[in-house]
Amino acid sequence: MAKLAIRFRPGEIRILDSNPEDVGPRDHVIYELEGGLDCRPVTLMPNAVLAAHGPLETAKFIRKATDSDLQQLEVKLAEEAKAHSVCAEKISRHVLPMKLVDAIYTLDFSRLTFLYTSDGRVDFRELLKDLTSTFKRTRILLRQIGVRDEAKHLSGAGPCGKELCCSTFLKEFMPINIKLAKDQDLSLNPAKLSGACGRLKCCLSYEVDSYREAKKLLPTQGSRVLTAEGEGRVLDLRAFNERCLVELLDGRLIDVQGDQMNVLADDHPGGPVPDAPIRPLRQHRQHRRPPREPNPE
Repeated sequence: MAKLAIRFRPGEIRILDSNPEDVGPRDHVIYELEGGLDCRPVTLMPNAVLAAHGPLETAKFIRKATDSDLQQLEVKLAEEAKAHSVCAEKISRHVLPMKLVDAIYTLDFSRLTFLYTSDGRVDFRELLKDLTSTFKRTRILLRQIGVRDEAKHLSGAGPCGKELCCSTFLKEFMPINIKLAKDQDLSLNPAKLSGACGRLKCCLSYEVDSYREAKKLLPTQGSRVLTAEGEGRVLDLRAFNERCLVELLDGRLIDVQGDQMNVLADDHPGGPVPDAPIRPLRQHRQHRRPPREPNPE
């Protein structure tokens, strides 16, 4: 049986602790979390989707939202925008090294949480006093998050044109390093490897295992190989299509399937492969171009 769930902005999903009969998909409900009351539309989660997600936390169902609750929700969103502007102005006045990300009210306005990013710890005691005096009878919380959490919270479109992975289906952030890009033979251009958060893209880890497995079946770069056209040295690996670029003894460059060559030992008899340094592919292609014949005229 499908269950009713609440989908949050950062991609988090909570299952309602009960399935009231008068509540259907897209209906707004009042629910309670650790932070207080809130109001959001619900979605229907089939059992197959629930099994793929694994164990999910629950949200306490209070009641189906009334017209009055929906009006209060609109007021809440408007007040959050005002609180964001007020807090940003106060941060600038106190000259604090922090970037305000969002302001979040509970539905009953009993708590106001400000999310911010910063390179280090921030002494915001004076700011907190100022905010407390401005937003009376409201509990003020200042919570620091990372730049990746900021992208997850605000969401947006990635270079691929789709919504950010972290704000849709990623449950946790995996360690990402530049070696993942090197293993996939990607251009080490920071502008192309960085995501909306300014860090290395999470999607660099999606296919790296396939590339690593493919490279295990190919000879290493610089190794001597025997192909159908003769002996040569591997210049470059194309793990994506399991092929290698090989330079033959006569200087020709050929593209060979990985299973159509044999790796030769260094002491293998026959003509030795020159021990010249491996040049970049572009230089080899330029080297292959024959010189232009002089114009007889």
